[in-house]
Parts: sequence; C-alpha cells; structure tokens
Amino acid sequence: MNSDELRDTQIGLLLCDEGHRLKNADSQTYVALNKLNVQKRVILSGTPIQNDLSEYFSLLDFANPGILGSRSEFHKTYEIPILRGRDADGTDEQQKKGNERLAELLNLVNKFIIRRSNDLLSKYLPVKYEHVVFCNLSPFQLDLYNHFIQSPEIKSLLRGKGSQPLKAIGILKKLCNHPDLLKLSEDLPGCEQYFPEDMTVSNGRRGDREAKTWYSGKMMVLDRMLARIRQDTNDKIVLISNYTQTLDLFERLCRARAYGCIRLDGTMGVKKRSKLVDKFNDPNGEEFVFLLSSKAGGCGINLVGANRLVLFDPDWNPAADQQALARVWRDGQSKDCFVYRFIATGTIEEKIFQRQSHKQSLSSCVIDSAEDVERHFSLDSLRELFQFKPGTTSDTHDTFKCKRCRPDGTQHIKAPAMLYGDTSSWNHFVNTGEKGPMNRIQDLLLRQETTEQAVSAVFQYISH
Repeated sequence: MNSDELRDTQIGLLLCDEGHRLKNADSQTYVALNKLNVQKRVILSGTPIQNDLSEYFSLLDFANPGILGSRSEFHKTYEIPILRGRDADGTDEQQKKGNERLAELLNLVNKFIIRRSNDLLSKYLPVKYEHVVFCNLSPFQLDLYNHFIQSPEIKSLLRGKGSQPLKAIGILKKLCNHPDLLKLSEDLPGCEQYFPEDMTVSNGRRGDREAKTWYSGKMMVLDRMLARIRQDTNDKIVLISNYTQTLDLFERLCRARAYGCIRLDGTMGVKKRSKLVDKFNDPNGEEFVFLLSSKAGGCGINLVGANRLVLFDPDWNPAADQQALARVWRDGQSKDCFVYRFIATGTIEEKIFQRQSHKQSLSSCVIDSAEDVERHFSLDSLRELFQFKPGTTSDTHDTFKCKRCRPDGTQHIKAPAMLYGDTSSWNHFVNTGEKGPMNRIQDLLLRQETTEQAVSAVFQYISH
C-alpha cells in the first residue's frame, strides 16, 4: 500500500471490510492505514473478538482513537478486571468488579458500534441443527496417545525442560484425526509394539494407501455417516479440515467408496476455485462431497449446494471455525442444514474446544451483551493440554458443572433459550445405547450411532 503518497490527501471516509484483520496494532496494514488523513473510519467485521480483549482494543482504538485511553490503561481498567471476573475460580468480589467494568465498557463502545447477529437472518433461512460430536479414540489411537503423553519427552516438557511444545501439540492433534498423518516411528519412538497386524509400514509411515477408517474413531463415524447419507438421501456434504493430509485421507476414502468429490485447498487460484464451487452447487452435478481446507476456504465461499457439513478438527481460533461452519447455512440455502463438529473425546481437542468456548463466551458478553453466559473454565484448567481423560463421555461437559444433567450425563431439565456462543446452554446427549437419551435427537445419522461405540456424547444447537 502506498500510504506515503496518500498521507497528505484528505480522505472523507475509510471503510475497512473484514476489519478484524486490524487486530494487531503493530501490523504493517494497521500502521499504514492509521497514518492516513481520514475524517471518518468504519470497520465491518463479523468476528471483532477472535482471541482476546487486547485485539478488540486495537479495533476500537482504530475506529475512535483515544476513546478508551492508552493500551496499558485499557488493560488495567477493563481487561484485567473483566477476565478475573469471568474466571471460574474468581471470587464474588472479582466477579462483581468484572461485571461493573464490563458495563462501563459496553456503555462506552455501544455509542459507536452497531451489532447485528445471525438471528436477523435465521427466520429467512431453513432450520440449522448444529452438533458437537464427541468421538472416542480407536484402540490403536488410544495406545499411541497414551504412549506419547507418558513418554520421557512429554514428562520433560511438563517439567519446563522441553523445547518443542508446539511440535508435541501438533503430534497429538494429528493423532486425533488418524495415525496415518504421522511418521509413527519418528514422531512416536517405540510405538511399534502397538501396530495392528494388518498394518504395513514404509519409512515410518503406512506403506499401503487404503483409508483404514478403523484406525480412527472420527473416521469410523464419518465413514458411516457418508454411507447413510448417500444411501438414504440426495444431500451433499462439505468436509473441512485444518490439515491437507486429512483431506488426502478423505480423498482416499471417497475413491474407495466411489463417491464423486471436489477438492479446494490453498494451491488453487481464484478462478479455479470459483469454477469448482459453481460445479458443486449445480443441482444436477454428480459430486457428492466437497473437500475444503479451512485455511484456504473458510471465508467467503458459498456452498449452498450442500446442506450437511463436517468440521473434522478444531482450530485454536474460534472465529476461524465459525467462518468454516458458515459455508452451507447462508443465503440461497433451501434445505434444512445439519452441521457436525467432530471432537476426539478426552483429548487435546477437547482442551482446544474449551479454549474456544472461553473466548466465545467472552465475545458474547462484550459484543452481544449476553448476561447469562456462565463462567465455565478456570484459566489453570486450560493449560492441561497433555492430559488424557479416560472413561469420560465429554471432558468439556464435565467442566460445565451443568445443573441440567444428572451425574451420568443424562439431561433431565430442558435446555433454556440457547445461546450460540455458549455450549452449556445447548441440548446435551450422552450415548448409553439404543434406548438412551441420544435416541431422542432429531438427526437420524446420530440416532443410528447409538448402536455403535464411537460417539460418546453430542451437544446440539437448533437455530430457530
């Protein structure tokens, strides 16, 4: 951007679409735009809080410089009290002070913020059933997962002596998807003792190219879902992952099952993307599955040709997941939509999801002024990334301190008015078999999972 050439030009209005990209005040884009001689500034964003309040301050200070004081003043006056008040381990006094500072902040910023949520559009769209589907690890995954978190490398890391926490986190995240995403002998030394009899290995990675879905709990659930959708409906489905390696697995599965599929990832130009989207959205098209990289296609792509979507793995940033989840339930959709977020039960994925929930409930308070978003997670509990919770149907539900569900996880009090950003207010179902509570869920695919062992629990949100 030639900001120096524009610096002396008087500009009446600066309109910043996708304005959440200005969340970093030190970025070149922020600095360049901030230098312009502009009378009025407008930011458009569907996700003004993506991670924390300091990013929110950057947007507010860009739109109205100085209205909230300096960054350090904002941190001391608002950010610290609000976060302490929302900590599940916070005192009553901290909660009271946090609520007071939140009210002060809202009173200030609501003078120059216009907030419109999806609720305005929902009455013009078909019903959306959104589910968080907790999937048990396969026996092979479980052995590998326990082997890794009990390894000397992780023990050293947890004592503060390790130097590669991000690598370890990446290994666990990939393992939750499928062991085939790893070079097992390199990433998990000594794990060969757990290899199944039908496994062939070449250079540390599986030598065969078959999509062995039974190696992964989530893949087993997906395989059954695809088969039932294909057999019983004329619906199309979008499969989204953060990893191109997972998209490779999806492709192998589609080839093995003779499903027509289209793939869009970061290697494709804009023109080719547009052609692929149009081809998939064609009602007469034969493509059943659209494979999408969340980084490449999470924003701006309209896939209303499908009315089902699976987000196979969570992102650290809840806004990134929300963008990905919005690909099918949008203007032009004519069918009821079924959206599924797969989470590996008791694993690091639940911890990531819990961090998302913490950020989203903070956003609901600050942006949407939601008053009944509860304080669910202590900050200390969010650091437990390398713990595995065996025997739980949902570690996330365990942390809710949910008053609507019995100790066995059965919901006995109907969900109140659901808040989209607060999954504690959603319907909660635990899988205890064909006659259990999950058999009452509206989605036929999930009801059919009651005869299997892979799905442990489901959270459900209904749009309207």
